[in-house]
Amino acid sequence: MKQVLVVGSGISGLTTAIECAYRGMKVILVSPFPSERAQSVLAAGGINAALDHKGEKDSVESHIEDTLKGGCYIAGKQAVTGLCEAAPAVVEWLERLGTVFTRTDGEKIDQRAFGGQSHRRTCYAGASTGKQIVTALVMEARRLEAQGLIERRLWTDFHSALIRDGICYGARFYNEAAHTLEDITADAVVMAVGGQNTLFGKTTGSTQCDGYAAGKLFLQGVELKNLEFIQYHPTTILTGQKKMLISEAARGEGGRLYYEENGDRVYFMEEKFGERGNLMPRDVVSRTMYETGRQIYLDVSFLGKKKILERIPEIYELCLKYRGLDITKESIPVEPSVHFFMGGLAVNRKHETNIKHLYAVGECASMYHGANRLGGNSLLAAVYSGRVAAEAISEETGESGGATLDFSDELQEAIQNLQAGFDSKSRFSVVYVKNMLAELMQKHMGIVRDEAGLEQGIHDASYLLDISDELRFDSSELPYFNYSVKGILALGKAALVSAKSRQETRGAHIRKDYPETREDYRAATIISYSDGAFRTRLDREGRYES
Repeated sequence: MKQVLVVGSGISGLTTAIECAYRGMKVILVSPFPSERAQSVLAAGGINAALDHKGEKDSVESHIEDTLKGGCYIAGKQAVTGLCEAAPAVVEWLERLGTVFTRTDGEKIDQRAFGGQSHRRTCYAGASTGKQIVTALVMEARRLEAQGLIERRLWTDFHSALIRDGICYGARFYNEAAHTLEDITADAVVMAVGGQNTLFGKTTGSTQCDGYAAGKLFLQGVELKNLEFIQYHPTTILTGQKKMLISEAARGEGGRLYYEENGDRVYFMEEKFGERGNLMPRDVVSRTMYETGRQIYLDVSFLGKKKILERIPEIYELCLKYRGLDITKESIPVEPSVHFFMGGLAVNRKHETNIKHLYAVGECASMYHGANRLGGNSLLAAVYSGRVAAEAISEETGESGGATLDFSDELQEAIQNLQAGFDSKSRFSVVYVKNMLAELMQKHMGIVRDEAGLEQGIHDASYLLDISDELRFDSSELPYFNYSVKGILALGKAALVSAKSRQETRGAHIRKDYPETREDYRAATIISYSDGAFRTRLDREGRYES
């Protein structure tokens, strides 16, 4: 029986584990926390599928075109076609597992409008779609656990992959209960670790998704893709802990963006783009908000209290709890914030990286979204990518042979390096350096970028990376928090280098010194690491189908 190691237990990790178990493989599902604490539960808006329950003549072909157009035509057409064609079956499967979708009066799954889409195609469960999907998947995973096909290991943090000669044989983890590092070998390893929020400090996402795994794998020879494309969600509010997302569902229900001028409201998105201006793709809305230089407000009060409490109750409760705002009477002051990472581990259509037997799914894998993700496509991609990876692994012939290899020397060295950090006398602590990185990324990788800023960011990130092996670990933090700093720094520098290399404006990558979109850049950016060098290239041959 093949053994598959899945790292991360959000929607993409759970789906991969379930689909592998369906195919008769043994799965070890590893994560630092239960699935109920994964970032997936924060997904509010919905999941896309061309069901045409609103009678608008929606079609799979339209879904494909909207996705390609939203991604500025650098997402692979074959991959996007597979995603969109599978969407109706994905929604049907999720419903069969117990996902409670909001329904129309005719008892069909309801669908709402989301940005960048030509039809109302986003299926939703109030404003807690992610939570509903996670609940359904957890129950199915538990059923398979009872059959011995899935084994869960909690409180276990990723450290590194076990790679030799371009082949992955498993992964190394920090076991929080045993207080040490341990190796787990497998015939395939699937990374399902989410995005890269810690790079930017306060974002809409969970700090559990810190980008370390991608950065560490990058240092181990795994190629990354499209790191310059970082989606700023246009409507968030700032709280003491983080940026809180005001879901696109608010605008999907008719919410309007405006700023005030001489006591009057200026509905700038509608003036510039017409009646559907508030539902333009997120990169367009964020950029337009930035260009106004004003405080922007989102108004939903005209919908009436009854409709607000029926359709977007979570947004009502969020604003009341964190800002004391009654959105049935008051407008919401909003601002763009880092929300989603189109870039990540470079994978082919089977979701395999350039390292054999190493796969990536969900937000940590760069595949379907190109230069900008459409709302509702992330949950779809999370489920679909897990299915694709499971099928690819099941079709692989033979086993990895990882159990016969000896990684004990590398394991002991890693344990010694871990202790060295706590013994360091450096005046720089890990906490200090992580905060510095977040500040420089916010400054130089914002909505609008330029050569000088990116150069300065690369210079500063390079210095922090150079001293990363000497940093003083914080004894009050878990070892993972400390040893993860080098991988996070490497990822930050890789993103800056990727952004500098793309001398054009496309989607979520906006260069004020290169404001035009250039045909010669109509390809994915690939970045690799070797002997301290960061090297970029455009994937013109379609190695990664983008």
